[in-house]
Amino acid sequence: MIRQVRGQILSVEPLGVVIDIAGFGIFVRLANPAALTVGKEATVLTHMAVKQDGIELYGFLDPADLSFFELTLAVPGVGPKTALSLLRRSSREQLEGAIGKRDIAYLTRVVGLGKKSAEKIVVEMADKVGANAHDGEDAEVFDTLIALGYTEREARRSLAAIDKAIVGKEARLRAALSNK
Repeated sequence: MIRQVRGQILSVEPLGVVIDIAGFGIFVRLANPAALTVGKEATVLTHMAVKQDGIELYGFLDPADLSFFELTLAVPGVGPKTALSLLRRSSREQLEGAIGKRDIAYLTRVVGLGKKSAEKIVVEMADKVGANAHDGEDAEVFDTLIALGYTEREARRSLAAIDKAIVGKEARLRAALSNK
């Protein structure tokens, strides 16, 4: 199993990056490919998924994100693309907090899961992740941003960019509004 790749970033694409490894351009799917820069050397931790139609690498810059991703894969019915999509839409810390607090509303509104999928993830993962996120006010902040005219994607990005130290619905809303 390929657990890490290191090389020069050849291109940054919407779903990942192409890394030059010994003359081969290897595509690695990432939650946030924009964090890497073309021409720079990068080390990416990876999870290799073998499927009928080929092999895919899923990459992470933070070992904790890789651990969360692999923990999510243990949930029945959740594949690597869905697990990576969760990390693309919300930070690991916010996801862990929502799961630890069994906040189905956050997972359905902010992360975009269906109710059954969100419940399944909460049931399978709640005891395995720490409850270290916010008090669930992000679902209300998300709804407020939508009411103010944000698209769902813009609202998710604004929420993901909020500093973890900011607590309270009003303070998080102000921070989200300044992130647009």
